[in-house]
Amino acid sequence: MEILRDADIDPSPLGGKRVAIVGFGNQGRAQALNLHDSGVDVVVALRGGSSSATEAQGHGLEVALVEDAVASADLVMLLAPDEILGALYPEIESHLRNGAALGFSHGLAIHFKLIEPRGDLDVFMVAPKGPGSALRTLYRDGKGMIALWAVAQDSSGAARSLALAYGLAIGCAREGLIASSFAEECEADLFNEGAVVWGAVPEILIAGFDTLVAGGTSPEVAYMECVGELKLIAELIEARGIAGMREAISNTAELGATLGGKRIVDDGVRQRMAEVLAEIRAGTFAKQLTAEEAAGYPRLKQARSEARGLAVEQAFKALRP
Repeated sequence: MEILRDADIDPSPLGGKRVAIVGFGNQGRAQALNLHDSGVDVVVALRGGSSSATEAQGHGLEVALVEDAVASADLVMLLAPDEILGALYPEIESHLRNGAALGFSHGLAIHFKLIEPRGDLDVFMVAPKGPGSALRTLYRDGKGMIALWAVAQDSSGAARSLALAYGLAIGCAREGLIASSFAEECEADLFNEGAVVWGAVPEILIAGFDTLVAGGTSPEVAYMECVGELKLIAELIEARGIAGMREAISNTAELGATLGGKRIVDDGVRQRMAEVLAEIRAGTFAKQLTAEEAAGYPRLKQARSEARGLAVEQAFKALRP
């Protein structure tokens, strides 16, 4: 596997180029600020009347209407929500310069053909493996966030060099840029979100909390045991790996994990994980995502409302200073 870092990358392909950031959310804000601090000519593309204009200008960033920003740029980074990119691209395509580059930080729109870019455009991806807030914090601390990169369309013959220079400018090459593909990044990311860290882990925490409380444990103690220690195991795994984590904990904890873990994550769980991955690869999730946006996000609104009402959430609030 190819992993490139600062010393391996030529910054010049981005030199003198103007970058338009379309979308000033979690990733857009962080990447625009990191580019600006790296000396790149960057403009934030916003719709008229956007509430983000004042914030962006307050950070010293140039702001322009979407069509004007896109028309002025050599590289346009589409960092708006995935589910709206299919409708957004036709609005900006006529404003894209001939031979310009189109960049993404997630492979979904290209892999599942929500967007089919013009043939004259370079199309690449630099996908930081974490939230924009952390990308920005790490950059300001002189560190970086590892990222995947890929090229889907190389019209100029220089798309690879431009992608790597972009990853360097937002600080990701400090930690490492890993060669991937739009398909691999998209499918692995969606799988993790649905079946592992963002999907399954919170449900296990909730189920554990509910089980202890139903067994007579106080909500506060149940929260500390089932949720509060998550940060500790995450830090141990990050520092030492899973095997090293097991070796670092007490024999009591390690034996409990050995006896209990596989009873919870059994072959049935693995089979359902495989089903989730198959659905993602078939494009089912991509269709559900665009349908959710078209309907006004009813599932997400319901899920957020339900989460706020959970007993584990009340225990969280009770334990806050």
